[in-house]
Amino acid sequence: MTIRRHSRGKKPNTRAMSHKKIVVIGGGTGVFTILSALKHDFDRLTAIVTMADDGGSTGILREEFGILPPGDLRRALIALSHADNKMLADLFAYRFQEGAGLSGHNFGNLFITALHRLTNDFERAIAEAGKMLQVRGQVIPVTLTSTQLVAELADGQVVRGETNLDIPKHDGHLRISRIWLQPTASANPNAIRAIKEADLVIIGPGDLFTSIIPNLLVAGIPEALRTTRAKVAYFVNVMTKLGETHGFSASDFVRNIEAYLGTGVLDYVVLNDSKPAPARLKPYIREHAEFVEPDTEAIHLKKGGVPLAVDLIRSKGYIRHDPKKVLRVVKMIV
Repeated sequence: MTIRRHSRGKKPNTRAMSHKKIVVIGGGTGVFTILSALKHDFDRLTAIVTMADDGGSTGILREEFGILPPGDLRRALIALSHADNKMLADLFAYRFQEGAGLSGHNFGNLFITALHRLTNDFERAIAEAGKMLQVRGQVIPVTLTSTQLVAELADGQVVRGETNLDIPKHDGHLRISRIWLQPTASANPNAIRAIKEADLVIIGPGDLFTSIIPNLLVAGIPEALRTTRAKVAYFVNVMTKLGETHGFSASDFVRNIEAYLGTGVLDYVVLNDSKPAPARLKPYIREHAEFVEPDTEAIHLKKGGVPLAVDLIRSKGYIRHDPKKVLRVVKMIV
């Protein structure tokens, strides 16, 4: 009999890892939340990440170095990191607060930019960063085309750039009538392959028009989602956002997703039905953010799609998806 010794103070990981192939599509903190929730229980995770970001550190690096936006990719890499040294992940997330030319920049973004210069290959740069962070899984840019997000508002105004939608200078109460990419972008073949080989594809949560739908505007992605053998689940946001989804209920989110994805694709719509206490909602009044009402009766999915209304939010603090509750739902689906 062989006795395996474990280092003092550390408990052996006894979790049984699932080998189901799960693809998560989105950007920002939404993808980070889902990947962080799943990474200790699923060992074949893939993040397909929007390339529409053009704000902050990412926007400066895009303009000065002609690089594709690294910010959302960096977040996904950190989420999938299994590095023993937590300092390494913290380093990739570190943002400079001072210094001429450095203030506002994120170390991970700079590091990916440097790797791109060394390799002259954006995907290889992401892969090399992943090796250093001991990432298990893949992080894939949805497109390798440099493109910009453009939106038309309900009053006819045209807004250019993801950051101008994310932090609106216009009246954020105006709804977005339509949104597109300029120039048009074609899908990264690796993203298509991952979707077609998946057992489950998770869309969202995340900012609807700046993190989620930009992926669906990339030619080839909606088609891959329509033809994949995988189940497709959409996680609806728990709070609205001024400038994008002001006044939206859950069915409004679904309706907009299907406008760009097509109907009959979603097998599950996962929405939160637990309303936070009024005291927790007070801080959101300044941001004009509201609780997303779970109007399941208004969600009509075709081809046997099922809306799942469950408690998804954290019990305290920021009103966000609780990773443990997300994991429970995903395990049920797969």
